[in-house]
Amino acid sequence: MDTPLNKRTSRAQQILFTSAAFVVVVAGMRAAQDILIPFLLAIFIAIISNPLVSFLQKKRIPRGFSIFLIFLLMVAFGFGITSLLGTSLNQFSNNFPQYQVLLEKYAEGFFNFLQEKGVDVSGQILLEQFDPGAVVSLTSGVLAGLGTILTNALLIIIMVVFMLMEAKLFKEKIVTLFGATDDRTTQIASFTNTVKRYMLIKTAISVATGSVATVWLLILGVKYPFLWGFLTFLLNYIPTIGSNIAGIPPVLMALIQYDVFMMLIVGFGYFIFNNLFGNFLEPRIMGNGMGLSTLVVFISLIFWGWMFGPIGMILCVPITTIIKIAFANIEGAQWISTFLESPVRSYYRKQQ
Repeated sequence: MDTPLNKRTSRAQQILFTSAAFVVVVAGMRAAQDILIPFLLAIFIAIISNPLVSFLQKKRIPRGFSIFLIFLLMVAFGFGITSLLGTSLNQFSNNFPQYQVLLEKYAEGFFNFLQEKGVDVSGQILLEQFDPGAVVSLTSGVLAGLGTILTNALLIIIMVVFMLMEAKLFKEKIVTLFGATDDRTTQIASFTNTVKRYMLIKTAISVATGSVATVWLLILGVKYPFLWGFLTFLLNYIPTIGSNIAGIPPVLMALIQYDVFMMLIVGFGYFIFNNLFGNFLEPRIMGNGMGLSTLVVFISLIFWGWMFGPIGMILCVPITTIIKIAFANIEGAQWISTFLESPVRSYYRKQQ
């Protein structure tokens, strides 16, 4: 017969073993990130592309030929991005040291202005703690990560093609695995539709935000408008902070190229359309989104960013949702799924 002491010991051992397993899994995933990152990207590109394949099939185009058209579209997109951004990226990289020096001079001038106005601030100490050039370095880091991904572009495209070929059989395999009437089949199908809807809406909003940003910068004559527009499109996938980070490099570029007034104009434009698309339009289209708590989204952003870099930050919400669904189907671990849920969804579940 189990005594209370034995039960406490058993529970402590279970927690210890679970924690050890978590550390081993995290270490293994971090060590295998060169393999996992292309695989994860291929999964979510396939999720976005599959509705287009279904649409082409409805137009009586054979599935194999539809997938071939998607393949050609991805190749064309890759070549288009490379040719469009290649020159801008090279020019920006070559001029980066000069931009860094100019930003430091602007910062020193700003601190001197404050001291002349009687504000006691040590500009030298602040400059040592905060390097203005580091903000622009963030752009170089993200774009360098993008360059690493482009080196694996062919591998990713091939994986996407094979995933699209297998997509039609995925539901049949799930039914075979869990049974045609099992609740898990319905739950997994609902999850797949939710992820698909999230990725499609997020992609559409990101394209719209990046396009408006590009047009705005072209009108104002800021250098590298297509580079900043693509960066805005890419970083908009990062929840909460991505669109705000995307506005920093073009704002600083406007300061370097023109003056403080133009910097404020560019920043005002980014503030308007980031709030229009990100805080007004997206929540109304997305609804409850992926059903994750805001705190969980922020923590997952930090964790997956540490794990996989910028790609982990972009895919943090779908990855965390997959984990949430997985725990919901594991007996004894449903509490973890409940913990990850948004307060709104938990409230409505209690009311039912």
